[in-house]
Amino acid sequence: MGHSFQQRESDFLHLEEMKSEIEKLVIAKGFYNKPEDIPKKLLFAFIELGEASDAWKKGQPQEKIAEELIDVVFYILDASRLACPDMNMDEVFVKKLAKNLGRPYQYGEGHRNPALDESKKH
Repeated sequence: MGHSFQQRESDFLHLEEMKSEIEKLVIAKGFYNKPEDIPKKLLFAFIELGEASDAWKKGQPQEKIAEELIDVVFYILDASRLACPDMNMDEVFVKKLAKNLGRPYQYGEGHRNPALDESKKH
């Protein structure tokens, strides 16, 4: 009996719902599912990110690039499920977005404007 996910066109999953669906997939397919597997999941996310970059550099169709990026999301959410099970990732997302919106323009990206970095040193 395989798990089947039925999604209506009007349905959109939130991060917590995605985590739940990913957990069902992990269990059904016998994938790594222990806290000690978190580094593997993060490594796999990094590998998938590289595959997305490679697909983009090679001019692959957007569907292929998007699929690789979704693989990254899968691994990140699965790692979050094991690493911080008591955290609601929807709430964390909203808090982090608000925090980032409150930061100055191009914060952390001074490398894009070396003159800006020089002016901060004086």
